Amino acid sequence: MPRPPLPPFDDASAALKARMAEDAWNARDPEKVSLAYTPDSRWRNRGTFLRGRPAIVAFLADKWRREREYRLIKELWAFSGARIAVRFAYEWRDAEGRWVRSHGNEMWSFDAEGLMAERHASINDQPIAEAERLFRWPLGRRPDDHPSLSDLGL
Repeated sequence: MPRPPLPPFDDASAALKARMAEDAWNARDPEKVSLAYTPDSRWRNRGTFLRGRPAIVAFLADKWRREREYRLIKELWAFSGARIAVRFAYEWRDAEGRWVRSHGNEMWSFDAEGLMAERHASINDQPIAEAERLFRWPLGRRPDDHPSLSDLGL
């Protein structure tokens, strides 16, 4: 099934694709998120290398089990043809209640049907105090009026 918007991307469709990815990840449903990727999608996430939807589902289920109160913001960085680059930050807390803000960059490559065939993510973690949190909307989709990463100075 095609997954619009389809490449080649323009400014509006690339920004929409980034927001759709953000919304899906904020819903934290590994099975549903995996459907945005090709069946044999290749990932690098930090030092973890994955291939295929079953591996993506297992990875995301484990991620969201460990990263509690997960809230993500993605921002379009660049695009060309069937490729998109985004920067992102997400906040989460661990099992001991410690808060972390993770900052990163992703490079995406899409097939003609709009499915992500490759995802390469570089991510760094920054411990933060609860009072330093910036992502305070209810779990789920980020409200449209919530500041972007640029607005927040991140």
